[in-house]
Amino acid sequence: MGYEQATPVQEQVIPSILAGKDIIASAQTGTGKTAAFLLPVLNKLLTEPHESNQVNALIIVPTRELAIQIAQTLEGISYFTSVSSIPVYGGGDGSLFTAEKKALSTGVDFVICTPGRMIAHLNMGYVKLAGLRYLILDEADRMLDMGFHDDIEKIISFLPKKRQNLLFSATMPYKMRDLARKILHNPEEINIAISRPPEKIVQEAFVVYEPQKIPLVKHVLQQKEFNSVLIFCSKKQNVKALTRELKRAKLPAEEIHSDLLQEQREQVLMDFKSKRLRILVATDLLSRGIDIEDIDLVINFDVPNDGEDYVHRIGRTARAASEGTAYTFIIEKEQSKFARIEQLIGKEVPKAVVPEALGPTPAYSPRTARSGNSPQNRRYGGGKPKHGNNRPRPNNNRPQ
Repeated sequence: MGYEQATPVQEQVIPSILAGKDIIASAQTGTGKTAAFLLPVLNKLLTEPHESNQVNALIIVPTRELAIQIAQTLEGISYFTSVSSIPVYGGGDGSLFTAEKKALSTGVDFVICTPGRMIAHLNMGYVKLAGLRYLILDEADRMLDMGFHDDIEKIISFLPKKRQNLLFSATMPYKMRDLARKILHNPEEINIAISRPPEKIVQEAFVVYEPQKIPLVKHVLQQKEFNSVLIFCSKKQNVKALTRELKRAKLPAEEIHSDLLQEQREQVLMDFKSKRLRILVATDLLSRGIDIEDIDLVINFDVPNDGEDYVHRIGRTARAASEGTAYTFIIEKEQSKFARIEQLIGKEVPKAVVPEALGPTPAYSPRTARSGNSPQNRRYGGGKPKHGNNRPRPNNNRPQ
C-alpha cells in the first residue's frame, strides 16, 4: 500500500499491542491511529489461534462515517488475508441490518460499530461475543461528549472479562480517565502531541460581522482556485444557507449533515475524497477521524465550541506530508471563545485584513482572563481601531 515509515503513534503503540498490553493512547487527528491498532490486531489474529465462529475484535466509534472509513481501511490492509470484517451502524435499510445480524450471529473477526446500533443487536441475544479477545474504543472522548457513556458501559457488560483493551482519544479529560479506570487493566499510557495544530498549517483569522461571512467565503474562493476546500459550520442551518449561496455564485459546492440520507452522505463524501467535488460544506460530523488527503483549505465559518474542536477541524488539512491553510471567521460574540482557543494552542493566530469592499469590521477585543488593555487584546481584523471606552466606533453603515 506504499507505507514505508511508521508515524510516531504507530512506533509507540504497535509494540505494546503486540505484547498484549492494554493501552490508553492520546494523539491528535491525522497521526495514523487507525493503522496503529488495526495492523497489530490483524497480525495477532493471523498468527494466534482464535474462535472462527465468534466476534474476535470489537471497535466502537462515535459516528457511522468513521465506522465506514475504518472498515474500508481494514478491507484494504487485510485484502490478501482470510480475515473477515463488517461495519455495524444505523441509518441503513433492512437488508443492511439483516447482513449485520448474520455476521454477528455466525462469527466475524472484526466488528466496527456505533454504540446505538450495536446495542440494538445485543438486545436481541444472538451476538457471539464469548470468544472476543480485543476491545478498541476510537475517538473515545468524542463518544463521551456525544452522551454514549452509558451505551459503552452496557456494551462492555456483554463482553468476556479477559480481553485486551485499547483506548484511543484525542484528549484526556477527567471523565475519560474515569472510563479508562473501569475498562483497562494496568494500561500503558502513550501521549502524542495533543492540542497543537501541525506547524505546516498556515492559520489566519478574519474578524467580521455575521452578514459579512458568506460574502467573505465567496471572495476567498474566487481569488484563488483551491483544489480541495472543506468548510465547517456549527449549525445545519448555516451549512444549508452557505451551500445555497455558493451554488448561486457558480462555485462547485455540496453539503453534508445529519439531515441527509446515509447513501447521500456517503456519495458526497466519496465525491469529495475522489476530487470530483471541490468544495464541501459540513457540520462537525467531519471534524474528527475522517481520512481525506490533500485538503488545501479549511474554513471555520463559525468559531468552534472549544480548542480541541478547532485543532480537529483545521487538522483536516496539512495531513501526512502536505501543507495547508486554515481560515477562521470571528464575529463579535465569538471573540472571547477564539481567544481561549489561542491560549490552548499556545499561539496568537494572525488577524487577516478583510477586503474593503465588504465594509468596516469590528475591532478584535476579546474579554478573557487577560487584562482588557493588554497588548494581545489591541489587535484588529482589518477594521477601525477602537476608541474611548474600548468599544468599536458606532457605524451606521454596518452590513445588514
